[in-house]
Amino acid sequence: MTSTLLPPAPAPAPGIDADAAQLVRDIEHYLAARTRTTAHPLVTKTTAELIAEALGTTGPATAPAPELPGRVLRILPDWVLRFPIVRHRHGGARPVTVAEHLELTALVIERYGWAQGTHRTTTGRRCILGAQAVLYRLGMGDYTTVATAGQHLQDLLAARGCTSTYATWNDHPDRTRHDVLALIRDAAKAAS
Repeated sequence: MTSTLLPPAPAPAPGIDADAAQLVRDIEHYLAARTRTTAHPLVTKTTAELIAEALGTTGPATAPAPELPGRVLRILPDWVLRFPIVRHRHGGARPVTVAEHLELTALVIERYGWAQGTHRTTTGRRCILGAQAVLYRLGMGDYTTVATAGQHLQDLLAARGCTSTYATWNDHPDRTRHDVLALIRDAAKAAS
């Protein structure tokens, strides 16, 4: 049996605000609970799951997770997130499932704030597309992941009788942050 030692999560950068630090902890917790690492490609359960099953206990495997940008990077233009040093510091090219991408999109909106009429405000709040852009530019998922996540959002709106795009739906004057988060989380459940 092979065990994998996981490196510790990177220490927060100096000056990272409390909201960003909490967001990092939440993302680490979320991804750690969903990361699957097995000793052999044909094994469908992680080593931790096999041990827990043998002992009659349960518990999620732990793995390092990406760190979302703090206050300074939130207010700089999004293209800054593509710099290799920034991507590496904040998770870089980490594959995520469509459901995970949607859950993380909701998490970005919860932590950074929700915006209407723009992808990103000067204070860093994001609409649905803006939150997806943060994750994409940090390398948490690829174009296909983002497009498929968007299609899940669009399909859910269509099932509810809405013909608008999810970006237009986000910007409707009667829309609330609660509505947006509920849509994203419902789409994540459907993608699971």
